Amino acid sequence: MNALEVRDLHFAYGARQALCEVSFSLAPGRFSALLGPNGAGKSTLIALLTRLYDLQRGEIHVGGHSLRDAPRAALTRLGVVFQQSTLDLDLNVEQNLRYHAALHGLSRRQTDLRVEAELARQGLGERRREKVRALNGGHRRRVEIARALLHEPRLLLLDEASVGLDPASRLGLNQHVRRLCREHNLSVLWTTHLLDEVHTDDALMILHQGRLVASGQVDTLVQNHDGDLGRLFAGLTRPTATGAPA
Repeated sequence: MNALEVRDLHFAYGARQALCEVSFSLAPGRFSALLGPNGAGKSTLIALLTRLYDLQRGEIHVGGHSLRDAPRAALTRLGVVFQQSTLDLDLNVEQNLRYHAALHGLSRRQTDLRVEAELARQGLGERRREKVRALNGGHRRRVEIARALLHEPRLLLLDEASVGLDPASRLGLNQHVRRLCREHNLSVLWTTHLLDEVHTDDALMILHQGRLVASGQVDTLVQNHDGDLGRLFAGLTRPTATGAPA
């Protein structure tokens, strides 16, 4: 069973088409990258996957469960790190995690076990009593990842999670998520507009003006472009007169 299935997804803001005929699937336990320039439709897609927007046309299945017909079952299999942080800066790391666990209805025992497990997995044990406000950007993102994984989802979505981080923190975050994917059989969808966050063995989808213009493993996709992802990306995302959707 695929971790995520998206079929014939369309979405419009009034007369403006933001996504058109978008279909793809994510294999379980795989790091997949969604690459697109700003305005390609990545954030709109994430909003649909997380039910911030209602589906207009098309189908989304998470772990085999329809987001339209069985939203609760689908969303319990999904963890999300949004581009804009939603942490409470005046709570400490552990308090942020416990508050999120309560929203998911976890018992006291479940919360204790999972908070300890995530603090260890994200390397945050020594920072558990620190207020989030005192953390740097990279550690705040780790708190958000810990929070997203508390309810033990099998699919983790990260929407431009490295935005605003310095180069070293961006690299560290990307490596950390890949390690989680590899060591815990976690499926990951990493959205970005930065080519250096994509590796040659990743599953890759390129989104441009609301359409998927390429899909496959990176090293296969770049074979006809001198092995250069930059050339492939530039060729597929040239501006057109119609302009790009939000």
